[in-house]
Amino acid sequence: MNIKFKNLNKTIIKCKKCPRLVKFIKKISNEKRKQNINELYWGKPVTGFGGHNAKLLILGLAPAAHGGTRTGRAFTGDKSGEFLFKCLYKAKIANQPFSENLNDGLNLNSTYITNILKCVPPGDKPLKDELNNCSNYFDTEISNLKRLKIIITLGKVAFENCIKFYKKNYNLDKKIYFRHGKSYILPNNIMLIASYHPSPRNVNTKLISTKMMTNLFKRAKKLATI
Repeated sequence: MNIKFKNLNKTIIKCKKCPRLVKFIKKISNEKRKQNINELYWGKPVTGFGGHNAKLLILGLAPAAHGGTRTGRAFTGDKSGEFLFKCLYKAKIANQPFSENLNDGLNLNSTYITNILKCVPPGDKPLKDELNNCSNYFDTEISNLKRLKIIITLGKVAFENCIKFYKKNYNLDKKIYFRHGKSYILPNNIMLIASYHPSPRNVNTKLISTKMMTNLFKRAKKLATI
């Protein structure tokens, strides 16, 4: 593992900046979900994963309560992850159509996956201070991805916080708004593509489909020359 990412991940895993989130993670990990009652939950902040020379970054909001918080990997062991990796596999970005645990053999093709928030918030609704506390970790991840060409944000909150990073660190003054499939060229020549979140609600209401998401990932893959 790249030494910069190794040190960053150690810091993230030990982080206790947000008492509300630390308490909530402990509660989830102790109470567990019925079907996971005999499992040992990860129960710590969840780092990003994938290739450190990645050209594509996929950005979500936060780990799922019984997904990443349980398994220790973003979009792993939950319904959103099931849908996401089925699409990534079809787009030939992932080597398998599932993401179940840290030892399942998953590999990504020149892609890095992370969340804006490294801990699950109650009701999936982070507080402003919690997002601010985590922002430095995301800033460092972006800075460490030296070959990055494309960012896909999953959901409006991830999109808005990505824009916040660019407004803080670059001279970004153009009007940018969220719309699925809409793309923007950012000040450092990285392309940002907005996407709906692959949540069960969005899938079940047909806001997104496997074909729609697969095509978006294929488009990003081609643009990033992966």
